[in-house]
Amino acid sequence: MKRNITIGLGAFFLLVSCSNKEKILDALVNFNNSKEAEGYHFGDQLKLPKEVTENAEQVAISFGDHESSRLTIDPKFFTLGDNEVTFIIKTKNGETLNQDATINVFAKTPEQNITYQIIKDYPHDPENFVEGFLIEGNTVYESDGLEGASQLIKYTLGAAVPTLVTRQPAHIFSEGCAVVGDKIFQLTYRNRKIFVYDKNTFRRLSEFRMPKAMKEGWGLTYDGENLIATDGSKNLFYLDVNDPSEVVKTVSVAGNTTVYDKLNELEYHDGFIYANVWHQPFILKINPATGEVAGKLDFTKITEENVQEDSEHVLNGIAFKGNNMLVTGKNWPKIYEVSVQ
Repeated sequence: MKRNITIGLGAFFLLVSCSNKEKILDALVNFNNSKEAEGYHFGDQLKLPKEVTENAEQVAISFGDHESSRLTIDPKFFTLGDNEVTFIIKTKNGETLNQDATINVFAKTPEQNITYQIIKDYPHDPENFVEGFLIEGNTVYESDGLEGASQLIKYTLGAAVPTLVTRQPAHIFSEGCAVVGDKIFQLTYRNRKIFVYDKNTFRRLSEFRMPKAMKEGWGLTYDGENLIATDGSKNLFYLDVNDPSEVVKTVSVAGNTTVYDKLNELEYHDGFIYANVWHQPFILKINPATGEVAGKLDFTKITEENVQEDSEHVLNGIAFKGNNMLVTGKNWPKIYEVSVQ
């Protein structure tokens, strides 16, 4: 009889324990889901629900390779944008519970809607799948992608025929490009190579392995000190110009209410980074020191005119001609010159 009572009590406490566990985890899931859209800012406290705090001896957040028991949005641990974490809860009855979550961290200042006026357009070869685009004086340097069609070309703005062309082997998919002095750096998509050319002759000078931190090669620009690259994520990778296989630092990007990923073609101008977002009709103006989106230019109208029946013909090309912006896209027949207001 005593043995049956003991077994019964054990089963009862096991059920209570399971019930508490489910209550804690369900409350944490609901809390995290409710906060995902609202997000946090640096310095905010994570105020967990009472179902968690009243039953927890300790709560920590794991970031994969390290963890913290400070329930604060600390830039030492969090980045702008989405952060994949795991809550580790040590309960008062000795259990350890794990719960995965996404914590979104947003910029504190709302981004400005930047207005502009189209003042001119120029012809552009609609066969070119633009991945990199920049201008020096009146000379355009363009990196075009796709396997079997990748190339680096040079032409005068408004001209129909390139003055210089170098084509890639069929297995290479070219991506963003940037001029540094008398050299041109060119990324590749998944070939994990960075090519360096003589700017005047397009003679290949060297090549580097893409940094391991970058999943793929997308956009590229130069800020006067470092190359800055994207890999289709929310991150800007600052690369050593003397050895672009080395990452100097990484800056994550987010807006006031929006997590931006798929950052694509880049241009550095007047202290800001301008970025296309893949399959989006706008260009972001990014503070390079913080990653906060300071402004956005909406090019929906001209994107719709150029995409037409092929959704891959996206806005993807930014350059500056003085203080005017030049924009184009993949297989677009035009380059637009816009006066930014």
